[in-house]
Amino acid sequence: MPIFSQPDFDNHEAVHAFYDAATKLKGFIAIHSTARGAAFGGCRIWPYADEDAAVRDALRLSRGMSYKNALAELAYGGGKAVIIGDPAHIKSSALFAAFGRVVQSLAGRYITAEDVGTTVDDMRAVARTTQYVSGIPQDTGYQGGDPSPRTARGVYEGMRAAARVALDRDDLRGLTVAVQGAGNVGYHLCRYLHEAGANLVVADIHAQNTSRTVREFGATACAPDEILTTQADVLAPCALGGVLNRDTIKSLRVKVVAGAANNQLATAADGERLHKRGIVYAPDYVINAGGIISVAAERDQTVDSDEVMARIVRTYDRTLELLQRARDLNYPPHEVAEELAREIIGKAQAASQMAAA
Repeated sequence: MPIFSQPDFDNHEAVHAFYDAATKLKGFIAIHSTARGAAFGGCRIWPYADEDAAVRDALRLSRGMSYKNALAELAYGGGKAVIIGDPAHIKSSALFAAFGRVVQSLAGRYITAEDVGTTVDDMRAVARTTQYVSGIPQDTGYQGGDPSPRTARGVYEGMRAAARVALDRDDLRGLTVAVQGAGNVGYHLCRYLHEAGANLVVADIHAQNTSRTVREFGATACAPDEILTTQADVLAPCALGGVLNRDTIKSLRVKVVAGAANNQLATAADGERLHKRGIVYAPDYVINAGGIISVAAERDQTVDSDEVMARIVRTYDRTLELLQRARDLNYPPHEVAEELAREIIGKAQAASQMAAA
């Protein structure tokens, strides 16, 4: 399908296709908006079924990054890179060096970092050929590095806010949280939840990830195809997006959905479906911004670790305010969040146009 006809094309500023014959690198960089600054967003590697699927993901993810960065009050726009392939088989330092050259060719319009399928070591390889990369431990200033624990902390804070609105609870002690995906972010979220006294039910397509949470946090293991129908207080999707759709929402047995995965709603209509069922949904790009807050601080080197964590902890206040506003208006939370993000981006666009006039 042509890019401009994609349902998820949202006046994106640019979509770049790239290919390197020597390393078989192929994929796309989508730049949704640079109204607030350079498009900042991670690099994902996934075995997409075809190029259309990869483009769709890049379009949705980059738009989500624009919203995420705006709502987190970061001076960056939204972008995302997707590389087509199985990360277990295609990754090499040469491939990431080639990807770095692609990023460098955009001259700072896009800044990359880790995402699904990529690691700190991968970003080190990217840094061999571009300066526009973050998520790498530093020797001075804010040390940065792997953003996964910070992403998890933000999700934890957002979950606390959602539980307050939906369950009238000031803490998560004794609540049952069903976690879908116990990889980098999911694992750290489980740690926070365990420390808070929550009961964990965990599923992951990689058995070793589930076993680790059982061993370390006393979690109950669940089959991946059963986690969305598990009886719990909270569902935390921490794997891939699109898990909340017409079919799965009918079977949910929770009061709250709050997780780390990007683009959890398969369509905008699915946010309305959650709302009609009385399930409080904490929009993903509101609560999973801890990682981008971290890598942005690493790049800017303007704050210390304590200030970075303070910014992430404020996810609680941002989420609570948004969910209370949505409740007062009787609107689905994702609609309120999107309207607010677009308003912030629109003001930046208007200011830029006035400056250029």
